[in-house]
Formats: sequence, structure tokens, C-alpha cells
Amino acid sequence: MFSDLLLLFADAQPEGNPPATPDPNATGSGWTMWLPIPLLLVLFYFLMIRPNQKMAQERQTFLANLKKNDKVATQSGIIGNVVSVSETENEVVVKIDDNTRVRMTKESILRNITQEEAAKAAKDQPKEQPK
Repeated sequence: MFSDLLLLFADAQPEGNPPATPDPNATGSGWTMWLPIPLLLVLFYFLMIRPNQKMAQERQTFLANLKKNDKVATQSGIIGNVVSVSETENEVVVKIDDNTRVRMTKESILRNITQEEAAKAAKDQPKEQPK
């Protein structure tokens, strides 16, 4: 409905002015109108699709590297230690308290706190300077 209304206004000519006639000497053809579309598609790919694919690949690598005794945080905010990781199924067992273990899917793991702490410790160590 909105597009029909736009077409009505676009076709309307102002009163008192004669309709514009196309210039027969104009240089340009119909293909120049379509030239920006492939450029926009390439730009869309590099700005939207490729970064999402990279993030998905990093997420798959993160989930594949989960191992026993990793301290993890889940999407629901539960923090615990990984007791076991199933290689055949898509699940892990997380120990939350002394007698509390939860079986959940790997996708519910949001962060690996053990890896984050190890990366932070490696970053904080001063580098040896050559003599």
C-alpha cells in the first residue's frame, strides 16, 4: 500500500510545468543503473556474512576444546567444573557443588574461565628482555 502511494506521488507532475522529455544526447545506458548492486552484494558479504562465519568457526573450536576440570560459565549463569565431555554426543557434565552434577549440551557453555585466566596470566607476565 505504501509503495502504491509512493508511485502515485512519483508519477504526479507539478502543475504549470510541462513534463520533462528525455535528452536524446544523454550518455549512459541502463547497465549503469545496475552497476552498484554487485558492489553492494560484495560489501554485504564482507561486512555481514564473513564475520558471522568466522565467529561460528571460533565457537566450534571453543566447544571442541572443552576438557575435564575446566571451570566454565553457562548461558544461565551457572559456574562449575567440567566432569566429563562426551565425544560422541553433544553434551557435558558440569559439577556445580559437592553433590550436584548437571548434564547439559555443549552449546550452553558460554565461557571457559580456565582458559581466560591462563590467557590473562600469560599476558600479565613480563617479557624477558634480551641482553
